Amino acid sequence: MSANRRRGEISAVIDGRECTLCLTLGSLAELENAFAASDLTALAERFSSGKLSARDLMEVIAAGLRGAGLPVQASDVAAMKIEGGATGAAAIVAELLQVTFGAAEAAASPGP
Repeated sequence: MSANRRRGEISAVIDGRECTLCLTLGSLAELENAFAASDLTALAERFSSGKLSARDLMEVIAAGLRGAGLPVQASDVAAMKIEGGATGAAAIVAELLQVTFGAAEAAASPGP
C-alpha cells in the first residue's frame, strides 16, 4: 500500500499491518468539533502548541483512519497496537499534521 502525500495521505503500521491515514475535510470538521475549535486556523493553532494528550493522539489517528475509509472511533484506537508505542503514535500524528497543514509538523513530535 502506497500513500499519496500529495493527497495528504500517510502510511503507518497499526495492529501489525500497513494502514493509510488521511485528514479529509470531513475528518477535519470532526476534529474541530472534538477539540471545540471554531475553524481550521484554531485547529492548526491547537496542534502547533506542542501540547497534545494521549486522547488527542487517539482522536487524530481515528480521524485519519476514517478519512482513509476505515470506520473507527478514538476508543477503537485505544485498543490498537501502534508500532513504536506512544512515541510511534506521536510520530504518526506529527506526520499526518505535516502533510495536512505543512508547518504543524512539530505539534506532536516526540520530545525528550
